[in-house]
Amino acid sequence: MKIDFYVGLHQPSDAKHFDKCMISINRLKKRKSFFDVKDWIMDSGAFSQIYSRGQYDEPVTVYAEQIKRWSGCGNLIAAVTQDMMCEPFILKRTGLTIKEHQEITIERYKELSGLITSIYIMPVLQGYEPTDYVEHINMYGNLLKFGQWVGVGSVCKRNANPSVIIKVLYDIKRARPDLKLHGFGLKITALKNGTIRNMLYSADSMAWSYHARKNGRNANDYREAVRFVDRVRSSINTIYQTSFYDYL
Repeated sequence: MKIDFYVGLHQPSDAKHFDKCMISINRLKKRKSFFDVKDWIMDSGAFSQIYSRGQYDEPVTVYAEQIKRWSGCGNLIAAVTQDMMCEPFILKRTGLTIKEHQEITIERYKELSGLITSIYIMPVLQGYEPTDYVEHINMYGNLLKFGQWVGVGSVCKRNANPSVIIKVLYDIKRARPDLKLHGFGLKITALKNGTIRNMLYSADSMAWSYHARKNGRNANDYREAVRFVDRVRSSINTIYQTSFYDYL
Protein backbone atom coordinates (compact mmCIF):
# COMPACT_ATOMS: atom_id res chain seq x y z
CA MET A 1 0.00 0.00 0.00
CA LYS A 2 1.27 3.50 -0.85
CA ILE A 3 1.16 6.03 1.96
CA ASP A 4 1.35 9.82 2.17
CA PHE A 5 4.65 10.98 3.62
CA TYR A 6 5.14 14.37 5.29
CA VAL A 7 8.73 15.39 5.92
CA GLY A 8 9.34 17.17 9.21
CA LEU A 9 11.09 20.54 8.86
CA HIS A 10 12.91 22.84 11.24
CA GLN A 11 12.50 25.96 9.11
CA PRO A 12 9.09 26.92 7.69
CA SER A 13 10.90 28.77 4.89
CA ASP A 14 12.16 25.39 3.59
CA ALA A 15 8.61 24.14 3.01
CA LYS A 16 8.59 25.50 -0.55
CA HIS A 17 10.90 22.68 -1.60
CA PHE A 18 8.42 19.92 -0.70
CA ASP A 19 4.96 18.76 -1.76
CA LYS A 20 4.06 17.61 1.75
CA CYS A 21 5.58 18.56 5.08
CA MET A 22 4.96 18.77 8.81
CA ILE A 23 5.86 21.87 10.82
CA SER A 24 5.70 22.28 14.58
CA ILE A 25 3.71 25.10 16.10
CA ASN A 26 6.83 25.78 18.16
CA ARG A 27 8.48 27.00 14.93
CA LEU A 28 5.59 29.31 14.11
CA LYS A 29 4.71 31.08 17.33
CA LYS A 30 7.21 33.92 16.86
CA ARG A 31 6.93 34.09 13.07
CA LYS A 32 5.18 37.19 11.74
CA SER A 33 4.50 36.39 8.08
CA PHE A 34 3.10 33.53 6.00
CA PHE A 35 5.52 31.25 4.18
CA ASP A 36 5.42 29.40 0.85
CA VAL A 37 4.02 25.92 1.50
CA LYS A 38 1.85 23.35 -0.27
CA ASP A 39 0.18 20.53 1.68
CA TRP A 40 1.16 20.53 5.33
CA ILE A 41 0.28 19.31 8.80
CA MET A 42 0.72 21.43 11.90
CA ASP A 43 2.28 19.49 14.76
CA SER A 44 1.26 20.53 18.26
CA GLY A 45 4.84 20.47 19.54
CA ALA A 46 3.68 18.11 22.26
CA PHE A 47 6.91 16.20 22.77
CA SER A 48 9.18 19.19 23.37
CA GLN A 49 6.66 20.82 25.71
CA ILE A 50 5.93 17.75 27.82
CA TYR A 51 9.53 16.56 27.88
CA SER A 52 10.93 19.93 28.93
CA ARG A 53 8.18 21.10 31.30
CA GLY A 54 6.13 18.02 32.15
CA GLN A 55 2.88 19.71 31.11
CA TYR A 56 1.22 22.15 28.74
CA ASP A 57 1.84 25.64 30.05
CA GLU A 58 -0.91 27.20 27.95
CA PRO A 59 -4.62 26.48 27.61
CA VAL A 60 -6.05 24.85 24.48
CA THR A 61 -7.42 28.22 23.37
CA VAL A 62 -3.88 29.51 22.69
CA TYR A 63 -3.16 26.62 20.31
CA ALA A 64 -6.57 27.12 18.69
CA GLU A 65 -5.72 30.75 17.95
CA GLN A 66 -2.47 29.68 16.32
CA ILE A 67 -4.33 27.20 14.12
CA LYS A 68 -6.73 29.92 13.03
CA ARG A 69 -3.84 32.27 12.36
CA TRP A 70 -2.03 29.83 10.06
CA SER A 71 -5.07 28.24 8.45
CA GLY A 72 -4.72 30.55 5.43
CA CYS A 73 -1.10 29.60 4.82
CA GLY A 74 -0.82 27.10 1.98
CA ASN A 75 -3.02 24.02 2.27
CA LEU A 76 -3.17 23.21 5.97
CA ILE A 77 -4.60 19.71 5.83
CA ALA A 78 -4.66 19.00 9.56
CA ALA A 79 -3.53 20.18 12.98
CA VAL A 80 -2.51 17.49 15.45
CA THR A 81 -4.23 17.55 18.81
CA GLN A 82 -2.25 18.25 21.98
CA ASP A 83 -1.64 14.70 23.10
CA MET A 84 0.34 13.28 26.02
CA MET A 85 3.01 10.74 25.13
CA CYS A 86 3.28 7.58 27.20
CA GLU A 87 6.90 6.43 27.04
CA PRO A 88 8.24 5.51 30.51
CA PHE A 89 10.65 8.47 30.63
CA ILE A 90 7.77 10.84 29.87
CA LEU A 91 5.58 9.30 32.58
CA LYS A 92 8.48 9.79 34.99
CA ARG A 93 8.66 13.43 33.93
CA THR A 94 4.95 14.12 34.49
CA GLY A 95 4.37 11.82 37.46
CA LEU A 96 1.10 10.67 35.89
CA THR A 97 -0.20 7.30 34.70
CA ILE A 98 -0.85 6.14 31.14
CA LYS A 99 -4.59 6.39 31.77
CA GLU A 100 -4.25 9.97 32.98
CA HIS A 101 -2.22 10.84 29.88
CA GLN A 102 -4.91 9.25 27.73
CA GLU A 103 -7.66 11.18 29.50
CA ILE A 104 -5.84 14.49 29.09
CA THR A 105 -5.29 13.73 25.39
CA ILE A 106 -9.02 13.19 24.89
CA GLU A 107 -10.00 16.23 26.94
CA ARG A 108 -7.76 18.54 24.92
CA TYR A 109 -8.96 16.96 21.66
CA LYS A 110 -12.61 17.55 22.58
CA GLU A 111 -11.96 21.16 23.52
CA LEU A 112 -9.85 21.89 20.45
CA SER A 113 -12.39 20.26 18.11
CA GLY A 114 -15.07 22.50 19.59
CA LEU A 115 -12.98 25.60 18.92
CA ILE A 116 -11.79 24.74 15.40
CA THR A 117 -14.21 23.66 12.69
CA SER A 118 -12.52 24.83 9.48
CA ILE A 119 -9.34 22.72 9.85
CA TYR A 120 -9.23 19.00 10.53
CA ILE A 121 -8.06 18.23 14.06
CA MET A 122 -6.21 14.93 14.11
CA PRO A 123 -6.92 12.86 17.23
CA VAL A 124 -4.06 10.77 18.60
CA LEU A 125 -4.13 7.30 20.11
CA GLN A 126 -1.73 7.01 23.01
CA GLY A 127 -0.33 4.15 25.07
CA TYR A 128 2.75 2.01 25.34
CA GLU A 129 1.68 -1.62 25.23
CA PRO A 130 -0.63 -2.60 22.34
CA THR A 131 -3.52 -3.14 24.75
CA ASP A 132 -3.16 0.47 25.93
CA TYR A 133 -3.99 1.74 22.45
CA VAL A 134 -7.08 -0.45 22.21
CA GLU A 135 -8.22 0.85 25.58
CA HIS A 136 -7.69 4.41 24.35
CA ILE A 137 -9.93 3.66 21.36
CA ASN A 138 -12.61 2.57 23.80
CA MET A 139 -12.11 5.73 25.86
CA TYR A 140 -12.63 7.91 22.77
CA GLY A 141 -15.89 6.09 22.06
CA ASN A 142 -18.08 7.87 19.50
CA LEU A 143 -15.53 10.66 19.13
CA LEU A 144 -13.69 8.46 16.62
CA LYS A 145 -15.90 8.38 13.56
CA PHE A 146 -15.85 5.63 10.94
CA GLY A 147 -12.83 5.93 8.67
CA GLN A 148 -11.31 8.78 10.67
CA TRP A 149 -7.68 9.83 10.17
CA VAL A 150 -5.95 9.18 13.50
CA GLY A 151 -2.39 9.55 14.74
CA VAL A 152 -0.54 6.79 16.59
CA GLY A 153 1.68 8.24 19.29
CA SER A 154 4.64 7.01 21.35
CA VAL A 155 6.12 4.85 18.58
CA CYS A 156 8.92 7.07 17.26
CA LYS A 157 11.36 5.92 19.96
CA ARG A 158 10.83 2.28 18.95
CA ASN A 159 11.91 2.48 15.32
CA ALA A 160 14.79 0.10 15.93
CA ASN A 161 12.34 -2.71 16.58
CA PRO A 162 9.70 -2.79 13.82
CA SER A 163 8.03 -5.85 15.39
CA VAL A 164 6.89 -3.69 18.33
CA ILE A 165 5.37 -1.12 15.99
CA ILE A 166 3.71 -3.91 14.00
CA LYS A 167 2.04 -5.25 17.14
CA VAL A 168 0.74 -1.81 18.12
CA LEU A 169 -0.67 -1.12 14.65
CA TYR A 170 -2.04 -4.64 14.36
CA ASP A 171 -4.03 -4.42 17.59
CA ILE A 172 -5.38 -1.01 16.63
CA LYS A 173 -6.46 -2.26 13.21
CA ARG A 174 -7.98 -5.39 14.68
CA ALA A 175 -10.10 -3.24 16.99
CA ARG A 176 -10.90 -0.58 14.37
CA PRO A 177 -9.89 -1.68 10.83
CA ASP A 178 -11.68 1.37 9.43
CA LEU A 179 -9.31 3.92 10.96
CA LYS A 180 -6.74 5.64 8.74
CA LEU A 181 -3.56 5.58 10.78
CA HIS A 182 -0.77 8.15 10.78
CA GLY A 183 2.63 7.07 12.09
CA PHE A 184 4.53 9.82 13.90
CA GLY A 185 8.30 10.03 13.55
CA LEU A 186 8.89 6.77 11.69
CA LYS A 187 12.38 6.16 10.32
CA ILE A 188 13.23 4.34 7.11
CA THR A 189 13.89 1.18 9.14
CA ALA A 190 10.19 1.07 9.96
CA LEU A 191 8.91 2.46 6.66
CA LYS A 192 10.79 -0.19 4.69
CA ASN A 193 8.75 -2.84 6.47
CA GLY A 194 5.87 -3.78 4.20
CA THR A 195 3.69 -4.94 7.08
CA ILE A 196 3.97 -1.54 8.75
CA ARG A 197 3.34 0.36 5.53
CA ASN A 198 0.31 -1.76 4.79
CA MET A 199 -1.38 -0.67 8.02
CA LEU A 200 -0.62 3.04 7.60
CA TYR A 201 -2.43 5.75 5.68
CA SER A 202 0.31 8.35 6.24
CA ALA A 203 3.51 9.03 8.16
CA ASP A 204 6.00 11.76 8.96
CA SER A 205 9.64 11.89 9.98
CA MET A 206 12.50 14.27 10.71
CA ALA A 207 15.07 11.48 10.87
CA TRP A 208 17.05 13.19 8.10
CA SER A 209 18.18 15.86 10.57
CA TYR A 210 19.45 13.41 13.16
CA HIS A 211 21.22 11.36 10.48
CA ALA A 212 22.94 14.45 9.09
CA ARG A 213 24.09 15.63 12.53
CA LYS A 214 25.31 12.15 13.45
CA ASN A 215 27.43 12.08 10.30
CA GLY A 216 28.93 15.53 10.77
CA ARG A 217 26.73 17.34 8.23
CA ASN A 218 24.34 20.28 8.51
CA ALA A 219 21.25 19.11 10.40
CA ASN A 220 19.31 22.15 9.14
CA ASP A 221 20.09 21.84 5.43
CA TYR A 222 16.87 21.24 3.47
CA ARG A 223 18.88 19.34 0.85
CA GLU A 224 19.43 16.64 3.45
CA ALA A 225 15.65 16.44 3.77
CA VAL A 226 15.25 16.27 -0.02
CA ARG A 227 17.57 13.27 -0.21
CA PHE A 228 15.77 11.65 2.71
CA VAL A 229 12.36 12.11 1.07
CA ASP A 230 13.68 10.49 -2.11
CA ARG A 231 14.84 7.49 -0.10
CA VAL A 232 11.56 7.22 1.75
CA ARG A 233 9.46 7.46 -1.38
CA SER A 234 11.49 4.76 -3.10
CA SER A 235 10.53 2.53 -0.17
CA ILE A 236 6.92 3.47 0.53
CA ASN A 237 5.83 3.58 -3.12
CA THR A 238 6.70 -0.07 -3.58
CA ILE A 239 3.39 -1.89 -3.75
CA TYR A 240 3.05 -4.51 -1.03
CA GLN A 241 0.66 -7.18 -2.20
CA THR A 242 -0.75 -8.47 1.09
CA SER A 243 -3.43 -6.77 3.14
CA PHE A 244 -4.00 -6.25 6.85
CA TYR A 245 -6.55 -9.04 6.82
CA ASP A 246 -3.80 -11.54 5.97
CA TYR A 247 -2.56 -11.09 9.53
CA LEU A 248 -5.85 -11.76 11.26
